[in-house]
Amino acid sequence: MGARTRRFGSVAAIAAAATLVLAACGGGDINDSSAGGTSSTDCGEMNMAVNPWVGYEASAYVVGQVAETQLGCTVNYKDLKEQVSWQGFANGDVDVIIENWGHPDLEKQYIDEQGVAEDLGSQGNHGVIGWYVPPWLAKAHPDVLNWKNLNNYASEFATAETSPQGQLLDGDPSYVTNDEALVKNLGLDYKVVFAGSEAALIQAFKKAEEDKTWVIGYFYEPQWFLTEVPLQKVTLPPYKPGCDADADKVACDYPPYPLNKIASTDFMNSGSPAATLVKNFKWTNDDQNQVAEMIANEGMDPADAAQKWIDANQDTVDQWLQGT
Repeated sequence: MGARTRRFGSVAAIAAAATLVLAACGGGDINDSSAGGTSSTDCGEMNMAVNPWVGYEASAYVVGQVAETQLGCTVNYKDLKEQVSWQGFANGDVDVIIENWGHPDLEKQYIDEQGVAEDLGSQGNHGVIGWYVPPWLAKAHPDVLNWKNLNNYASEFATAETSPQGQLLDGDPSYVTNDEALVKNLGLDYKVVFAGSEAALIQAFKKAEEDKTWVIGYFYEPQWFLTEVPLQKVTLPPYKPGCDADADKVACDYPPYPLNKIASTDFMNSGSPAATLVKNFKWTNDDQNQVAEMIANEGMDPADAAQKWIDANQDTVDQWLQGT
């Protein structure tokens, strides 16, 4: 989900996506392209990047379903890592990143210098990244919620892979993370280990709560899983503007992330009503969590989950469609 090269499709979401009537482009190859849906000469095509976390997937498919079913667009979903998505603005392979977590370096390159993309402003979600522990642990050892006490518990968090150091569990290696620098610069006796995916990270926290075992790891909001297992956030040294400017010297918490939309300049100038839809799109963390939970926890097809939310929130959708 600052430097966020992050967030994660669940196993259920990946399996469901494979059954879509809409063709989804697989993997991280920016040159992959396949189209699905109903074409329309009025709306044309929209190439939607889908980054690897289920919250992003929820936003992407809600916007995509509206574009297809109410504007007659052809939506091409492209499963790509965050940085790779930005590369697509230059060659037309990507039109929309619907949930951007910072990346000032990429904004400078593709918006300011190359002029091939533009910032469309907030999409309504407010992002949080940090270190979390399962609720049983926060209740049993409340002092673990202060980073200054973490070395006292390093042996409890140790695993066969990290012993005698404690394990700090991260997610997908492509997520935005400062954790290795934080561990080093805060003098913590821990080793960062990557779970590999959002689904694996969630499973680790879920099992830790069920079995009352010790786990501390990277997590984020918005995230549907927090409504099922209310993980507790560890207090790190407070974020101050500029404290993360040097990636090797970061010793502060992650910044707040007002999530925004990035779109291809050519797409926004195309006259497609889908461009107006993307520009108008805005919803809440709770909205996203509802759709993400249906995909990841209930195993619904992403398009079906998106449509269920759309059917229940047409008044909101109508606001997005104004001017199309």
